[in-house]
Amino acid sequence: MGTIVCQHCDQIIEHYEHEKVEVLYASSCDCPSCEEDK
Repeated sequence: MGTIVCQHCDQIIEHYEHEKVEVLYASSCDCPSCEEDK
């Protein structure tokens, strides 16, 4: 199972059934530290 990981905080944002890891920037992440950096 693959995951989408935020490149800013390394938080796993979503899990996918296919084996692929996608890295997102802070603008796609809803954790408090990324929200502050938007």
